[in-house]
Amino acid sequence: MTAPRWFSQPYPPEGASAAEGIRNQLGRPELDLLTILVRESAQNSWDARIPDHPGPVDYRIDMSTVSPAHAGAWRELLLAGAPSQRENFPLREALRRGSIRVMAVSDRGTRGLGGPTRADSFAVERDFVSFIRNIGEPRDTALGGGTYGFGKGIFYILSNTGTILVHSRCRTALGGYETRLIGCTLWKSYGAKEADEHRRYTGRHWWGENSGGVVEPLTGQEADSAVRSLGLRPFGAEETGTTVVVIDPALDGLTPTEAADYLADTIAWHLWPKMISTSGRPAAMRFSVSCDGENRPVPDPRETRPLSMFVAAYERMTGSDGDRLYCKSPKRFLGRLGLEKRIMPPLEPSRASRMVGIEDIVHHVCLMRPAELVVTYRPGPKPPSVNQGYAGVFRADESMDEVYAKAEPPTHDAWNPQSLERPESTFVHTTFRRIGEALESLLSLGGTARSGSSHVALGAASSFFSGLVGGTWGIGGATAYSKPGTTAPRHGRKENGGEPPGTGRPASDGNPASSASADDGTAGDTRHDTDHHFSPDAPGAQGASAPRRRPRVQYVGDPYYEDRGTVSLLVQNFRLPVPGRQQVHADLAVTLPGTAGRETDPPVGAGMPELVGWEDSDGHVHQSGTIRIEGGESLWRVLVLPAPDTMTEIAVKVEAVKPS
Repeated sequence: MTAPRWFSQPYPPEGASAAEGIRNQLGRPELDLLTILVRESAQNSWDARIPDHPGPVDYRIDMSTVSPAHAGAWRELLLAGAPSQRENFPLREALRRGSIRVMAVSDRGTRGLGGPTRADSFAVERDFVSFIRNIGEPRDTALGGGTYGFGKGIFYILSNTGTILVHSRCRTALGGYETRLIGCTLWKSYGAKEADEHRRYTGRHWWGENSGGVVEPLTGQEADSAVRSLGLRPFGAEETGTTVVVIDPALDGLTPTEAADYLADTIAWHLWPKMISTSGRPAAMRFSVSCDGENRPVPDPRETRPLSMFVAAYERMTGSDGDRLYCKSPKRFLGRLGLEKRIMPPLEPSRASRMVGIEDIVHHVCLMRPAELVVTYRPGPKPPSVNQGYAGVFRADESMDEVYAKAEPPTHDAWNPQSLERPESTFVHTTFRRIGEALESLLSLGGTARSGSSHVALGAASSFFSGLVGGTWGIGGATAYSKPGTTAPRHGRKENGGEPPGTGRPASDGNPASSASADDGTAGDTRHDTDHHFSPDAPGAQGASAPRRRPRVQYVGDPYYEDRGTVSLLVQNFRLPVPGRQQVHADLAVTLPGTAGRETDPPVGAGMPELVGWEDSDGHVHQSGTIRIEGGESLWRVLVLPAPDTMTEIAVKVEAVKPS
């Protein structure tokens, strides 16, 4: 065996693809490179899964700096035979710098890159050739996520040197195992003077062993020895899969730790359907991210807002609540749709959520093919309040998979009907139209009365009462009624749990209702304190001659929504400023803005707001309908679960506790 070295591909007389052309096949995607890496590499891993493997596909991204113990081997092994011109082969300079940064993207529980290693060999299994040698081969995985394999180009584009190492372990035709290791560079074409003539090169380079003019991967013990020298993670005795090592990755201005956290968040946003277990079926894939040996947790989509809404929509889609979408002409079943609507606080967008177009409000439908890899989050009409949101999931039927696959660009992040001929373009257009119809029904945009109900649909009513935020879906917030003598409206929204200056207002008898801030933060601060007569012998009174002091409620700030586990609660902060032992309870009702009525008994089949409890300043929740509180400056919170499709009115009522 000869020592491994680099070999550069010259242009053959019949021509070949230049490296620039291959790198440009991804086009100009809207997603950033790290996001494309997650999507494309995980898709490759999913398509390479072993059908009868007992556990999930294990997918991980490890970012690290090559240790001093292994850096010498990297320079010795990976500089042999490298082109001398810096502009033609930037890996040379990168390896000579003080530190070598790498990103390893790996999978286990997959079949690895098996099959022949030469492109002119005929075989049914051609994974190695398809990934290492060829470009543009059609997919050979039924219902797989990929189409023509252009996505593998992201590994080269993400590398500042255009270089990757591919370490794979696969089964052989005789039933054994084989380890393979090869290096690949995709940079740019160039010309070089050799002897007395100039020669042109494609810009594609391979690192391995020269066998009959073809660069072959290191295999067997030779591959295992090189892997140990380079410090790469080895395979188990009966383990198969692939690790792609990106040398000197481009991190888009992020530090390695920031990039690792972003990758973990991106995995959750783009691969959550593979992370969840449903109906007794375990999760299909397991994900992990690390940076310099430290694990960076991947968010759990069931516990992470707003991904939890998409999980709920997915479960509706797969259950009895799912809608079946059809195209009428030509007649075709398109797929299933699930929708989930919720009351929710405004989002605090992350870099990963912004990348998919989700910022303060969730009003999107996740599109996916049968492989259940996220294609995109398609926006729908915005709800009338930032305190509302909805999520949807549409999964194409297996019979339509080829149609939607052909509508995708190389990065698989959109469905473009304009790229198709009829009737296929009609199917995609109709899919979007059917989704829009379902969203219109969800939001009740028509303004008609709901079946079996005598009141106006709140989705329609919200357009007439946009200055209020209802307590639940449709309008969202607690109602308020102003009376002479209350303080002037205060503009702007307070932070959850915060206390803006000047929020204690004087009492005004007769109105116990608490109000909410408007959609734009300009709802009137029209709450006022509620007074009840206080007994002269109650605690805090100064004898019979002392003036009568009445207990009262001082509302602090606007009511707001706050996530508590899997639900969003309506929260109102308050104080009892008069000293002494006092008994407090909540009077909850529903109302429709613009009317004087308030309902304390729900209509048949309707819900009512529910008191969850009282939270003290230490964060302890007292789960009782009535609670005794010592008056003073302590801040309390009343926690309410709003009723669907109503506005919630919260009245905190207080009375003195007579001494025993």
